[in-house]
Amino acid sequence: MTRGVASVVLVSRVATDTRKVITVKPGIHPTWYPDARVVCACGNAWTTGSTKKEIHTDVCNKCHPFFTGEQRIVDTAGQVERFMKRITAKETLAAAVPTVEEKKAKKDKRRERKAPSAPEAPVEAPVPQSETPQA
Repeated sequence: MTRGVASVVLVSRVATDTRKVITVKPGIHPTWYPDARVVCACGNAWTTGSTKKEIHTDVCNKCHPFFTGEQRIVDTAGQVERFMKRITAKETLAAAVPTVEEKKAKKDKRRERKAPSAPEAPVEAPVPQSETPQA
């Protein structure tokens, strides 16, 4: 007893130019659109095969910097703005950090406040007197 014949038959070419028929299960595969339309954000459009009737993409071979040779930033979901925000924040923090000369001047000023203005003479300890009477 044989099972039901597949509703979709895939034909593929192999290296020896013979055709190989592949049968697939009916009813479990998505609909195949051999004339699916792909539209890029730059306006370029072409036809290909897909399981979706229409596909929208951000970049293609007509506008991608690798293929065009242009230096261009492709922004997806505000990532460039977030990156630039981080860079400017780091630059402002770096500007707020005092230079080496400013640090040394501050340290010297602190030392001057702690140190006495004139060095005092050492205080001599009193000489203990002996309790034995001298004659």
